[in-house]
Amino acid sequence: MAMRFLNPKTDFAFKKIFASEHSKDILLNFLNAILYGGQDTIQNLTILDPYQAPQLKGMKDSFLDVKATLHNKTTVIIEMQVLNVLGFEKRVLYNAAKTYSIQLDAGHRYARLNPVIALTITDFEMFPNSPKVISRYGLKEKEELTHYSDDIELIFVELPKFKKSLDDLNGITDKWIYFLQQADTLDAIPEPLQGSPVFEKAFQIAELSNLSRSELDIFERKQLFIQDSRNAVLLGIQQGIEQGIEQGIEQGIEQGIEQGQRQKAEEIACSLLDDLASETNGQKPGLSVDVIERLRASKA
Repeated sequence: MAMRFLNPKTDFAFKKIFASEHSKDILLNFLNAILYGGQDTIQNLTILDPYQAPQLKGMKDSFLDVKATLHNKTTVIIEMQVLNVLGFEKRVLYNAAKTYSIQLDAGHRYARLNPVIALTITDFEMFPNSPKVISRYGLKEKEELTHYSDDIELIFVELPKFKKSLDDLNGITDKWIYFLQQADTLDAIPEPLQGSPVFEKAFQIAELSNLSRSELDIFERKQLFIQDSRNAVLLGIQQGIEQGIEQGIEQGIEQGIEQGQRQKAEEIACSLLDDLASETNGQKPGLSVDVIERLRASKA
């Protein structure tokens, strides 16, 4: 019997898979894969905002999808974003800076601030001029590229740039990106991901048949909201193109008429050069004296 899975690219599904009560091992494996290339750098973590089935609000919740603290006191904030909205790049920076600054209460010393990693996963290209699937940004000197501080790091995963097929997957990082990108299109756990306890657990959580009736209703409504939002964007683009074409046609007609009138005026002026003075030509055909003089010179 074919299986059906949640789309991990939605905020609802992403949080259910990676921030559920029993998802700690999944999130730890995922973060080690994305942040550290599969090395066991993160030994332990605490999920700060455990998954709870949200009330449907008709839009993406304003809070982050997943927030966790690592064993070294680094805070990781994770956001899955399906639609590219105005000012999104600033929102990423704001969330990172806010998470960093709210660690201190009044009177506390700045030395107590711990690093923050903002991991942003997008279903659109944020940096079209770069082919990199995973991009990392930090505070550096512009010319010498020396580090100012590693306390705030922005990491982006752009899913559309990942082009590997199932047979081309190489390592745990590729497998997790493939899972995020393709899970909802699969009808079974693919062989390269079988035998891994964390992937089998992630697929089990993501299986639609394991959702409660209320969770399934929320998921379906979230999917519909995303589709409606995309259609609204496409409609806006289409209307903009049509308006641009219409304006272009009108402008082209106006320019054509103007150019045609000017060409006709020049033809009239040329025919009158021998009979009329330059001043008269400049008045009647609608051309300046300078133009008439140039016409006279060219005819000569």
